[in-house]
Amino acid sequence: MMKIRIINKSKHQLPEYATSASAGVDLRANLDAPIVLKSLERTLVPTGLFLELPVGYEAQVRPRSGLAFKNGLTVLNSPGTIDADYRGEVKIILVNLSKEDFIINDGERVAQMVIARHEQAEWVQVEQLEETNRGAGGFGSTGK
Repeated sequence: MMKIRIINKSKHQLPEYATSASAGVDLRANLDAPIVLKSLERTLVPTGLFLELPVGYEAQVRPRSGLAFKNGLTVLNSPGTIDADYRGEVKIILVNLSKEDFIINDGERVAQMVIARHEQAEWVQVEQLEETNRGAGGFGSTGK
């Protein structure tokens, strides 16, 4: 199991996996006062967490499906990426896509975070690309 160094300046426990097969951990709002998020409004929600990820890994911040479906709350830049060299506080950009105000309370699970391996590419400039059956077809070109 990978070990990730974390500073917890929040009032809450460290993130943990809900089940042995969970891909992500829930992130909790670390607030001094509730945030009222109006319809179509966005906000930056602090978590009080600071990470030290190994090089070659990122933390992906994603919406929680229950909040998205039931309340229309989602992560605006989904998935948000936390790079291995970032040392600031993990904050969540939330947007309210519903018609109702949503109140974010301290300790509320507002997003989930997945640790993922990634590669850096070396770009090789060429004059043409290998052809495929699909070609340049996109956005629904392969059918339903």
